[in-house]
Amino acid sequence: MRRIAVNAERPEPEAIAEAVEVLRVGGVVAFPTDTLYGLAVDPRSPKALERLFTLKGRALTAAVPLIAADFDQALTAAEFGPRPHRVAAAFWPGPLSIVVPARRGISPMALAGGSTVAIRVPAHGVARALAGAFGFCVTATSANPSGQDPPDSADGVAVALPGVDLLLDAGRAPGGAPSTIISFDNDGPILLRAGALAWDRVIKSLQ
Repeated sequence: MRRIAVNAERPEPEAIAEAVEVLRVGGVVAFPTDTLYGLAVDPRSPKALERLFTLKGRALTAAVPLIAADFDQALTAAEFGPRPHRVAAAFWPGPLSIVVPARRGISPMALAGGSTVAIRVPAHGVARALAGAFGFCVTATSANPSGQDPPDSADGVAVALPGVDLLLDAGRAPGGAPSTIISFDNDGPILLRAGALAWDRVIKSLQ
């Protein structure tokens, strides 16, 4: 594992560029978000996704969430109707993942055979810089072996997943609950996972 210290608010371009090169060759990058540390690979690459699933011991039936640098980048990976768009505008950047139809190009492995993807724009400079420099959304599954507690520090990642190719160390992440995950049906929003963003705030944003 290569470990690079990076400024959480103003990430050094050289560090981000090195991480992008790892992603481009199918590697796994650990990085901080506004909740916990996550693992980034190219969601379009079956080879990279296979490495991610193997590293985590994650079941192939579990879909992988994505992060984007901004809403425009999110649109390149997923389709947003009026209600998901409204909620995204209200809470991004922030700890809210929205399940929406995936666009073509995302590997079926990332979608666990389905047609939707959970995506968000995190409120963390390193996470957004990584996706922005890569030029496409990246995965953001938690940086831990499946079934174990996700780490909120680079030291925790190094202990839990020493097989990661590159670790962007921006100090301790905020920690706490993971992102809230929601979807929509004809009747309105559905809470799929309670998390850092209160559910009642989502409901109020649509009233």
